[in-house]
Amino acid sequence: MTVLKKELSDDQQLVEAAQRDRARFADLYERHFYRVYAYVVRRVPNHEEAEDVTSEVFHQALKKLDSYEWRGTPFMAWLYRIAANALADRWERRSKEGAAPSREIPEAAAMDDIERRAALFELVDALPSDQRRVVVLRFVEQKSIRDISQEMKKTEGAVKQLQFRALKQLRSQMEGANA
Repeated sequence: MTVLKKELSDDQQLVEAAQRDRARFADLYERHFYRVYAYVVRRVPNHEEAEDVTSEVFHQALKKLDSYEWRGTPFMAWLYRIAANALADRWERRSKEGAAPSREIPEAAAMDDIERRAALFELVDALPSDQRRVVVLRFVEQKSIRDISQEMKKTEGAVKQLQFRALKQLRSQMEGANA
């Protein structure tokens, strides 16, 4: 069985279980959170808004789960559609100028980028807590080494060392995944 067929089969089983018992939706959430977040984070101005939209996507998915019909396509396609609609609705509420985000499901090249970002988010989550915190503060919240050292009550050298170790570990794991 190919990986895609296995994933589709697993998704179908998870969806059917969640339709019978809402508590099982947590399995779908855990399986697809990073992909949805990676899709959303590229389309909003900041980390907090990406979290809000991602939360909204899963809230809508849970709310509409009974109307979901398995048709052999990835469950992610449905989640991407909900995310695109949530982004467009948010954009319309907030701004009357500029182009609204696309309601299209991402193409193959964009899907690869989303998958890489999702994998990276998972790897960052697996870092030791101090390293993870430095990575998030430095690269997500874009804080300076000085600000991070003050916030974490560590020397700037210690923060740089945590950042170095985290990036080295992430690079190693990403290269290992691509090998």
